Amino acid sequence: MTRFKDRQDAGRQLAKRLRHYAEDPKVLVLALPRGGVAVADEVARAIAAPLDVFLVRKLGAPGQPELAVGALASGGVRVLNDDVIDALGVTGDELDTVAAAEQKELERREAAYRRGKPPLETTGRTVILVDDGLATGATMHAAVRALRKQGANPVVVAVPVAAPDSLQRIRREADDVVCLSAPPAFQAVGQWYERFGQLSDADVCAFLARKQPGPPGG
Repeated sequence: MTRFKDRQDAGRQLAKRLRHYAEDPKVLVLALPRGGVAVADEVARAIAAPLDVFLVRKLGAPGQPELAVGALASGGVRVLNDDVIDALGVTGDELDTVAAAEQKELERREAAYRRGKPPLETTGRTVILVDDGLATGATMHAAVRALRKQGANPVVVAVPVAAPDSLQRIRREADDVVCLSAPPAFQAVGQWYERFGQLSDADVCAFLARKQPGPPGG
């Protein structure tokens, strides 16, 4: 497949596949920070839906932080990859130590991004969860499960690119999945972008500060 120019380009292309959600007052677009926010901003503006973030933190394996053994999400939801945990012999104490550190970072980001404002209400809303790509899928699984716990219905996952096996797993979890490409040669999300610079907390706050459509009846 042709690589996306950047996250904004990916978001515009993704939005074309989500046009049927346009101007529906029940629809809410939630981004997985940080990279997903730039993609979700394009989607939210294209379909005239409110934009917010949904905080998820990957639980990295002890000594191998890039290898996900699970994830934490807002609302106290923890999703674990039992196969990886068993294969690596990760103990309960080790897992709790990693989770405690990631919980602190999740809470720090909540404070930094929201600046005292409450998250948008998800109960009874159609939530479109957006990220810049799906690699292992651990964070997205945690987000979907947490949103169901909060009463969101339906939950739609939207990503520009995904690893084929992760895409199949998330299809079993979400009510609907929109993905532009699942290349067999997938190795990492960044390889499918010409420009894939990291976003900062300030970048995320700038996206969230843009004027968004108000809540229904507002």
